Amino acid sequence: MVLLGPSGAGKSSLLRVLNLLEMPRSGQLSVATHQFDFKQQPGAKEIRTLRQKVGMVFQQYNLWPHLTVMDNLIEAPCRVLGLSRQQAREKATKLLARLRLDEFSNRFPQHLSGGQQQRVAIARALMMEPQILLFDEPTAALDPEITSQVINIIKELAGTGITQIIVTHEVELARKAATHIVYMEKGRIIEKGDASHFLKPKTEAFAHYLSH
Repeated sequence: MVLLGPSGAGKSSLLRVLNLLEMPRSGQLSVATHQFDFKQQPGAKEIRTLRQKVGMVFQQYNLWPHLTVMDNLIEAPCRVLGLSRQQAREKATKLLARLRLDEFSNRFPQHLSGGQQQRVAIARALMMEPQILLFDEPTAALDPEITSQVINIIKELAGTGITQIIVTHEVELARKAATHIVYMEKGRIIEKGDASHFLKPKTEAFAHYLSH
């Protein structure tokens, strides 16, 4: 699913609500078999449990700069899932190979390109075996070739059963990646549906957005 819309539409805020990086003041949320009623603030344990199932790939990647690529990947699985370092390293090695990053396992983030850091961030999120993976502007500031690689990774992951929710303002990315779309403006959902809405928008606002 792609959350699409202009800057300031509220896409990233909605995305961050899905793993409670932003806390709603009211309403209900049902995500990854978890139910929340925001009449009462969720507890820290509930939030941690949710985030094990709902991973996030941030726009700025948020890799730990003092850790190598390998250590970035194994830190959370060892601490949160209780994997041994050997188990985590074996799992990470397979993921790095799958994302064509195995030659970078001992490098630090500052020695990687933006596209390489993006793929490391995706690998780190996948280490937790999430049911849902959230992407905030995954191709922002990437050149066209790297953008194409990221889109291919997203398409490949779609075949693994992981639900992916992607925030973008780029129509071409949305066309290539989306099976469902949610179009937003000024904090409101204007249109939603499957990918056929790209060809036959139901609202004038979405049709206008697609034409620019």
